[in-house]
Amino acid sequence: MPEQYQVSGKSAEAISESIESGIRQGTIDIGAHLPTIRMLAEILEVSPATVSKAYTHLRHRGLIEANGRRGTRVRHRPAVATPRSGLQLPGPADLVDLSDGEPDTAALPPLNVDICWVADRLGAPVGYAQAGAMPELTDAARPRLAHDGVPMANAAITVTSGTLDAIERLLTVHLRPGDAVAVEDPGWVNLFDLLAALGLRVVPMAVDDEGPTPAAMRAALAAGVRAVVVTSRAQNPTGAAVSARRADELREVLGGRSGVLIVEDDHAAELARVPLHCIGPVTGTWAFVRSASKPFGPDLRIAVLAGDEATVARVVGRMRIGSGWVSTILQRLLLRLWQDDEVTARVAEAAGRYDHRRHGLLDALQAHGVKAQGRTGINVWVRVPDEARAVGVLRDAGYAVAPGSLFRIEAPPGIRVTVSRLTDEHIAPLSAAIAGAAQPAGVATPSR
Repeated sequence: MPEQYQVSGKSAEAISESIESGIRQGTIDIGAHLPTIRMLAEILEVSPATVSKAYTHLRHRGLIEANGRRGTRVRHRPAVATPRSGLQLPGPADLVDLSDGEPDTAALPPLNVDICWVADRLGAPVGYAQAGAMPELTDAARPRLAHDGVPMANAAITVTSGTLDAIERLLTVHLRPGDAVAVEDPGWVNLFDLLAALGLRVVPMAVDDEGPTPAAMRAALAAGVRAVVVTSRAQNPTGAAVSARRADELREVLGGRSGVLIVEDDHAAELARVPLHCIGPVTGTWAFVRSASKPFGPDLRIAVLAGDEATVARVVGRMRIGSGWVSTILQRLLLRLWQDDEVTARVAEAAGRYDHRRHGLLDALQAHGVKAQGRTGINVWVRVPDEARAVGVLRDAGYAVAPGSLFRIEAPPGIRVTVSRLTDEHIAPLSAAIAGAAQPAGVATPSR
């Protein structure tokens, strides 16, 4: 393998630079397994300690990850620009792509009229000193969040450039490299990659339909985590939503853990059709993030961040010495979208479509005897004994799905199916194909 990928170097720095160059240029594949430390040391004629140091450096920078007994591999989203994507695989010309986890662009509200409205109301240019979270937007956000059950009585509020931007800033101002963060397992791959790039240690928490289990949360706290990230609704990839009972249980587990940062991610926002149940400021250090990307469009990079005064002040202060603020043009556009009854109706219609497609697939899978998760959101999670085989069988049947290895740490194997663009006509053949793909190797599967 080193010959194939031209890994070279006699020092840890040179070896890590060689591997990074291969990833960046695309000569080392995304997801590729790297040689064992001993094997690469023998080929390069260096000590195992030198290779180990190189691998450690690459892990801390978020380029590679330990993959248990299967060794070390390149992350599917390494923290360096690459020409390839882990899911861009060849397939039939009429392949139905259910792998991307994105909303249906046809269901998003149009922005052309709203942009004209914003342009008419921009007023005088904004200077550096005056820029920041727009009072009109935060004033409108506060009752919206309170209406959904977010504890806003003593909360501060600001805006960031999307959910991941908010989470990155929250973790950066509270934690240091090497600190442990509890995450859902299976969970959001982008979050895993962010934590790796920040040099933070991941502690997995098992998830059921009601969110992280109390036992898993308790174990994570015992492992010394300094932050916990929980998806409120439409969890990616399982569709879990924190129930009222589970929120009470998690608050009890977290009680007395002063200083542990709780981050609640409500990325589905207006698309969610189940009640929101917040864990809230039980530890005194908390944040609630609501993105505009899912309901209004991925290109609308803005999120509302609420939390305790000290946490929000840290985030705002860090922004001021970096990017500064979220464009007031985007802020005014979001405010306009919130105020538009037609947009509200269109988002509600999209939410209904997603529920219809998700329930349709879940019901069809149940009829085939296949257990799947998908309480909310745009994804369905299906346990399978062999991910590679399941993905291959479905590709041969004309459907691209995401392998569960992207989303798992310790959770059992599975596949993620995005339903946002699924049609009624696809549900029957897709469910039959998934039923075949979920069978152990050697069992006959239906042909396309």
